[in-house]
Amino acid sequence: EVELVESGGGLVQPGGSLRLSCAASGFTFSSAWMYWLRQAPGKGLEWISYIRSDGDVTNYAASVKGRFTISRDNARNSVFLQMNSLKSEDTALYYCATDQWGNRRGQGTQVTVSS
Repeated sequence: EVELVESGGGLVQPGGSLRLSCAASGFTFSSAWMYWLRQAPGKGLEWISYIRSDGDVTNYAASVKGRFTISRDNARNSVFLQMNSLKSEDTALYYCATDQWGNRRGQGTQVTVSS
């Protein structure tokens, strides 16, 4: 059974940083492209980043490009999202997923950016 468990969210001031983690199990992680998505209050699910199975290819939504960095550790079956220069509009529930639509995703971790 596929299991994705996100962690690392919290309350942070504008301009601050957070590092999200996602622990994966139940599938061959080292062969899987991984995605981060988010859902802000009252809005739909938004894709924000992906990373290829070997970690050599990444991509970002325009809204986070230059501020967020995705990475992975295949030995630990984990994917990460380093978030810098956070803004209030980054406030959302963040999910890792095995597809860009979030059909297989974890329970999410809440990120709140507020002073």
